[in-house]
Amino acid sequence: MKSFIFYTAIAALVLAVPAAAFAQQTDAPKTRAEVRAELAELVQAGYNPRDWFHYPDNVQAAERRVAAERAAQGR
Repeated sequence: MKSFIFYTAIAALVLAVPAAAFAQQTDAPKTRAEVRAELAELVQAGYNPRDWFHYPDNVQAAERRVAAERAAQGR
């Protein structure tokens, strides 16, 4: 009888852990408007989407500028 309770508890735990992890996901996909607003903010910070030659560096620099501006504003 004890082994039945033990195995039942283990099975419940194994089934509950993935459900709890799934329930904690709050990252919803961004809407098209949110992506466009983010791109406009990056362009305003100096990112040029047509400059593919300096791609990773220029977008990262613009993201740093946006993050610094948000930190200064307290957002």
